[in-house]
Amino acid sequence: MILLELFWSFFQIGLFSIGGGYAAMPLIQNQVVDIHPWLTMTQFADIMTIAEMTPGPIAINAATFVGIRVAGIAGAVIATFGCILPSCIIVMTLAYIYFRFRNLSVVQGVLAGLRPAVVSMIASAGISLVILSFYGERTLPDDLTTIQWIPVVIFAVGFVVLRIWKTNPIYIMAGAGAAGILLYSLF
Repeated sequence: MILLELFWSFFQIGLFSIGGGYAAMPLIQNQVVDIHPWLTMTQFADIMTIAEMTPGPIAINAATFVGIRVAGIAGAVIATFGCILPSCIIVMTLAYIYFRFRNLSVVQGVLAGLRPAVVSMIASAGISLVILSFYGERTLPDDLTTIQWIPVVIFAVGFVVLRIWKTNPIYIMAGAGAAGILLYSLF
């Protein structure tokens, strides 16, 4: 019975925690502290701290930690499965709908309308990273002469190598990281 309750609790969390792990925290607290007194508030805070520190999504980490605390390994597996199942169902449903109706002009029109938005979101993230790297600030400063030249040189060299010699981008990133470590340790 406890495994079914774990599954159902984390299924609800996975289904309604739109907005990421921090949005899921109140839902997790409601399920594991208030509705089912599986954890005290102190234990919940400890588990959420560990879930934030470990790699991976907070809700899935929390499901694993709560599940193992409540019902051992089986509880961890069931709670984690319950947490990821809604996302899997939604993605598979959307994929099915897309493959079934992808040739309709309406679907193609929607996708064509989304492409510029996706490109602009990626470009915006890239520009933000360049500004942060070149100026050390999140937004473009008023005084553009405060540019940091080491990241500019690393970027320029990486860009040229990538464009001229068509080098694997992973090698460019590794080389840029090594160059950054070397140059920042020297200067």
